[in-house]
Amino acid sequence: MTATTATTTTEPWATTEFGLTLHDTGADGDRRVTELVRPGLRRNPRRAHLLVSTVLGKHLPTDPGRVRAAADTLADEVVAVLGDAATDAVVLGFAETATGLGHAVAARMRAACYLHSTRRATAGVPVLGGFEEGHSHATSHLLQPTSPELFTGAAPLVLVDDEISTGATAVDAIRALHRIAPRDRYVVASLVDMREAHHRAEIDAAATALGARIDHVALAAGRTELPDGLTTRVTALDPPVLNPVAATAGTVTVVPVGWPADVPDGGRYGILAADSATFAAATAAAAAALEPHLDPGRPVIVIGHEELMYLPLCIAEHLARQGTAVRYQTTTRSPAYVHDDPGYPLRRGFEFHAPEPDGAARRYLYNAAWPEPAAEEQLLLVIDSPADTPELRSPGGLLDVLTAAGHDVVVAVVPATDHHALTAARNARKQS
Repeated sequence: MTATTATTTTEPWATTEFGLTLHDTGADGDRRVTELVRPGLRRNPRRAHLLVSTVLGKHLPTDPGRVRAAADTLADEVVAVLGDAATDAVVLGFAETATGLGHAVAARMRAACYLHSTRRATAGVPVLGGFEEGHSHATSHLLQPTSPELFTGAAPLVLVDDEISTGATAVDAIRALHRIAPRDRYVVASLVDMREAHHRAEIDAAATALGARIDHVALAAGRTELPDGLTTRVTALDPPVLNPVAATAGTVTVVPVGWPADVPDGGRYGILAADSATFAAATAAAAAALEPHLDPGRPVIVIGHEELMYLPLCIAEHLARQGTAVRYQTTTRSPAYVHDDPGYPLRRGFEFHAPEPDGAARRYLYNAAWPEPAAEEQLLLVIDSPADTPELRSPGGLLDVLTAAGHDVVVAVVPATDHHALTAARNARKQS
């Protein structure tokens, strides 16, 4: 299997071949953009470049401690801006990429509520509102808190994304959210901030028009150099070779995992600071239930499912504390260009049927290999019950393409939080 690493000193292939270059613009001594993201490509006429994070755990199998440390540092930057108001804040993570990052930031802040946007349209679940993301592969974001009161109010709103390219998505979201619940304080938090001066001026003007303050914090600031003709050249590339096949197929072990009905499995319907202890206990119990099904002599790559990022991260952290060699990443809706070169972060990829009902939609997983090629990693795929479908197991499904590549896969199926049951439990606690 091709070795993959979170960082590399090799000159980026997307730079040498296409001129896509990342520049650091932060002050001396600050964290560097070029350490936090690597230049990648995607055959998308709306946006041909992709910033592949080395600390997010999405495209690259990443040490869970590194993921947590980046989120904690980002949260500390938010607290430095908000001060005592941080614990009153509502934190909103952007689906799909920043659902886990946002949750980790909110946990570090001890924020009153964490909510992430979702692209899972569940029948019968009320939608408070939403917004659009122009350059994304899947553009619609929905908000589905158990009650509007979790989101409305005057407390500061912290919007968390993995990167800010121009700031347009964040501002469009703020405008839409401001119509739902106007407030005078917003903070946009991201791992990297790639805005140019004119983008910053446009955001200042938008804040003035709203009559609100919009602050930005990031671990590092930089600039993306996009050469002329990049989109044309990338979209003209031959389709990448995906779904590698090994001489011997791997195995699948499915493990149902218990989860309390009154504890949210993440931020899709809103998770409160008061839920933190029960959430931690539930994730520890889930990880303990999975340990007997893993080979203690082999490293583990924990793989989350799209928006289900934080719970798998917590499971990965638990396994690491028990002495298991662990990396963490998730599947994604976004197609990216795969090329096997040491200077490129997307060296192998899998394309598969969406396990959830979504027509002819495709889903993707990148790399999914241990850094040392001799290691016989095992994969721990963590999904929630709506993704436990025939499509998951069918030819061309995720389990089919992973086992065809020779991977042994343990599938942890967590009962998805029921919006109505969680709402009822919260109402009952209010009345008691």
